[in-house]
Amino acid sequence: MIFELDKFQLPPNFRGRSKWTVQLWWLVYALLFKPSPQVFYGWRRFLLRSFGAQIGKKVIIRPSAQITYPWKVTIGDYSWIGDEVVLYSLGEIEIGNNTVISQRSYICTGSHDYDKIDFPIYAKKILITDGCWLATDVFVAPDVTIKKGTVVGARSSVFKNLDEFSVYAGSPAKFIRIRKIE
Repeated sequence: MIFELDKFQLPPNFRGRSKWTVQLWWLVYALLFKPSPQVFYGWRRFLLRSFGAQIGKKVIIRPSAQITYPWKVTIGDYSWIGDEVVLYSLGEIEIGNNTVISQRSYICTGSHDYDKIDFPIYAKKILITDGCWLATDVFVAPDVTIKKGTVVGARSSVFKNLDEFSVYAGSPAKFIRIRKIE
């Protein structure tokens, strides 16, 4: 099968805001968010909230993190978003309280249907619940839930829901053991 990309159409209201709001966000991101000093966590929380993100108390978001559409992002209290993390929020991303998304992880809510000639785009929510840790360079696919207290090892790829209080690693991520918390 060959794609006919001239037939591709973005679904109505796919971005969730007007094209002008999207462009304004990218401008604010480039000029005010990304170059902000490392310790300006409150400033970055303010900018994201100004564009509709729901950001909890004392959330740490590094200046090199990339957020596609802030109005589709929810982050709970005391969570951390590391350096070069991508929140590819074509769909909703919900991150719980006390959760760590480590450097270079990629939370990807969107993809394309490659079985259709017009290569349609779609978005599905990702839910990462309370007390989780995604170690460095973890990929999370659309429509995944990572349940409470789960740890995902470095360089893992998550394509299916993960059980609570468990440790997973690999690509695709496989169950390693139950997480014991002292």
